[in-house]
Amino acid sequence: MLGTAAALALVWAMAFPSAPAVEADPVSYEAAVATGLGEETTASASEGSDSGVAGLTPEQQALMGEDADWTARVNLYHAGGGGATGNDSLGCRPIAMRTIATDPRYIPRRTRLFIPETVGLRMPDGTLHDGYWYASDTGGAIKGQKIDLYTGHGRGSMQPAMRFNQRRLTLIDAGRFDGCPPSWDAQPSQTLMASAVSNVGSR
Repeated sequence: MLGTAAALALVWAMAFPSAPAVEADPVSYEAAVATGLGEETTASASEGSDSGVAGLTPEQQALMGEDADWTARVNLYHAGGGGATGNDSLGCRPIAMRTIATDPRYIPRRTRLFIPETVGLRMPDGTLHDGYWYASDTGGAIKGQKIDLYTGHGRGSMQPAMRFNQRRLTLIDAGRFDGCPPSWDAQPSQTLMASAVSNVGSR
């Protein structure tokens, strides 16, 4: 195992190959970062979110292969701290990671949407998102090809979906829904899907 000085010298040699390697002189953190070492890129919107694709239903598999009915730029919103308050435009309680606010002239209210990029998104309770969202809210600032995804209570609730903020996502029409968007408690398959994926990964 390399000592600290040797490891830093190796990083220096990789970062600055034309400079002679000096084992005794450590490279600064700033110098290593300036070379771009350790940079990560966000996966493109067509690649999906996580390993949740392993447990897709036949309907989800079919929707994954469909072309977009719409595309839209995403903003995240939450309840509390100056975020969303009260019920959505249908009079329903917003459901975290289910409710979408749309411009109803572009995407009609009561449209059940499938967003492939969100399939497999790991949520705070460990469940995996199934890709379904429900257009049940609107907003004065939401015009045309823009949507707001409701993430829950407080700014911290936005963290799992932050990779999608200000990105353009694929929206597929998965039909209409009556009543209010379903709560996650009504979706026991999500816990099972997360468990199944974990079990497959641990073998």
